Amino acid sequence: MGEFDLIDRFFGRAARAGRTEGGAVALGIGDDCALLTPTPGHQWLVTADMLVEGRHFLSTVSPRRLGHKALAVNLSDLAACGATPRAFFLSLALPHVDEAFLAGFAQGLFELADAQGIVLAGGDTTAGPLNLNITAMGEVPAGQALLRSGARVDDDLWVSGTLGDARLALEVFRGTLSLSAAQFDEVRLRMEMPEPRVALGKALRGLATSAVDVSDGLAGDLGHVLQRSNVGATLRLADLPRSAVLGAMPEDLQRLCLLTGGDDYELVFTAPPDARQRVLEAGRAAGTPVYRIGRIESAPGLRVVDGLGHPVRDLPRSFDHFKS
Repeated sequence: MGEFDLIDRFFGRAARAGRTEGGAVALGIGDDCALLTPTPGHQWLVTADMLVEGRHFLSTVSPRRLGHKALAVNLSDLAACGATPRAFFLSLALPHVDEAFLAGFAQGLFELADAQGIVLAGGDTTAGPLNLNITAMGEVPAGQALLRSGARVDDDLWVSGTLGDARLALEVFRGTLSLSAAQFDEVRLRMEMPEPRVALGKALRGLATSAVDVSDGLAGDLGHVLQRSNVGATLRLADLPRSAVLGAMPEDLQRLCLLTGGDDYELVFTAPPDARQRVLEAGRAAGTPVYRIGRIESAPGLRVVDGLGHPVRDLPRSFDHFKS
């Protein structure tokens, strides 16, 4: 199978149907460039993520789950900005043409794309070590994008969902602990098929003052908000939401997974104290639970306290591709 046969068979759905995509994508796969039509009065948001085998995913992951995650991590970035997903581009390097892999990968990719209303508008394929690169585009009404730079002193600090399960699954893969089959299946699903919080991001427009998604660990990603906003924060460790599986683990392991685990793809955001009820309502409307976990302060830096308010020392470091 050649390059263009591969594209047509597994990714060229609109081209095979002989139609344009409609909506934001006026013309997709089949030409040198895609033609995109922005909604009047809106701004584009563009994000790119690369997934490398052995760094971002393990060779044991199913192709369907990998297709889901490849797009989900980009949709999570759009969610953190309150964007509505519109179009994405896939650049795919493959060591060889594996039709079973491509069929599963495309299935997972398009299941999530269809669920979120986002269209594959183009990309590239080449031979080489397995590497997945997606660029995704979304839009928001002008001036309504959620940014990292808007946190204010006395804002509440919130997080969606639960944290730490993906890191717990990674520790099982590393052989540092054992879980029952049912427990492992639960946390492995969180690692391999994260759910981007797109509906919540849109519900937080005009309500949250800042937001970021948790990809490299809560402490590190929150640190980006604090730096960009020129503020600090106190985080209450006891209030961090966790699954029953993680909650049964030793305290040190819980702390590691909750604060620096990464791959959670939940949203961390700030909002004024008088907006608490509206934030809870936004979470319910989006079908995503949200939890108040701390407070923005004027003193720079991140402080973590235990259930009694005592400082937590010797915090683990968040993931960094070139330091970890």
